[in-house]
Amino acid sequence: MRIKNLAILWVCGLLAACGQTDQTGQQEVARPVKTLLIGSGTAGGIRKFPGVVDANKKADLAFRVSGKVAKLLVKEGDKVASGQVLAALDPTDFKLVVNDKQASFNRARADYNRAKKLVAKGHISRMDYDRLEADYKSRLADLERAKRDLSYTILKAPFKGEIAQRFIENYEEVRAKIKVFTLADNSTLEVKINVPENIMLRVKSRKQGSQHKPVPVLAAFDAVPGKRFPLIFKEVATRADAKTQTFLVTYTMPAPDELRVLPGMTVNVIADLSKHLDKGAGHEVFYLPITAVSGTADLNSQVWMVDEKTMRVHPLPVKLGAMKGNTVEVQEGLQGGERIVTAGARFMADGMLVTLLKQSEQAEPRAEDVRLSIGQSDKQ
Repeated sequence: MRIKNLAILWVCGLLAACGQTDQTGQQEVARPVKTLLIGSGTAGGIRKFPGVVDANKKADLAFRVSGKVAKLLVKEGDKVASGQVLAALDPTDFKLVVNDKQASFNRARADYNRAKKLVAKGHISRMDYDRLEADYKSRLADLERAKRDLSYTILKAPFKGEIAQRFIENYEEVRAKIKVFTLADNSTLEVKINVPENIMLRVKSRKQGSQHKPVPVLAAFDAVPGKRFPLIFKEVATRADAKTQTFLVTYTMPAPDELRVLPGMTVNVIADLSKHLDKGAGHEVFYLPITAVSGTADLNSQVWMVDEKTMRVHPLPVKLGAMKGNTVEVQEGLQGGERIVTAGARFMADGMLVTLLKQSEQAEPRAEDVRLSIGQSDKQ
């Protein structure tokens, strides 16, 4: 009987142990999550901004008179020299006007020359002389205007450049001041970026008599990874855009030899602001996807941080600011360098074991979020 009881206890203990193993095993199943690595606050003042390339010198060209296109001498992509003829209108009607104004001017000039002799001898009144003089000057102005209009039938390049766009066809009737070509000088390029106001507020003011070293700024193109091109500061807007609350900053760069860069292309701008940010002007502000934030039982906000050593998540209280699109401003709680869960935050629990999704499935910040964010996303 005693042996039978011991056997029963041994079987029960074995079943209980098996139950604990299964239960523990279920709890330790790792949950895959999407995450975003917040830019490290110890990474210095390195900031990345998406930019757009533009020509440093460009102009929209148009005829100053209306007429029919008789010659179209260039096409898009052609390189032209300063003063080169690009297109011409049919000059027939303009030449007829010049001939008519020339005849009227010749008659008025002859009358005026005779009047000068007659008024000196007293054969005509001073009033008649003044009238003939005024008519002569008026006819001269008409002739000069007609000749000028005739010269406007030829369109020339005001500077050396490249035909970026053409808006007319040969033998087409065009009106005066309607855009015909866009001419761009791509030997020097402009790079324009939008800088958020939270960085502009922290840029050290340039006091009178003080000298600041220029901010080191580089351009990076996806076509040539690892290659950086130095940029030269040109100008900065002192009024923020009403919609985005960002400030437009413009840089210039010579056209690179190893890469064909054209206006309208995108570029990544890397700026080292480590020596130009006023550390006392305010705290760093980060932007996260709205899906990364969840609420606590006492109605406070929190995010879930992944401990990459243990691969477990822990709640991190944060203070939120304004929303911008699908992102929300995090004013307090983040220091930089934290890996934050960006999807499924409401299913997290303190100490839960997680795994990171592959890079292709990870949350990637949109261009707008990168532009607004002080932090940088991590590439695994």
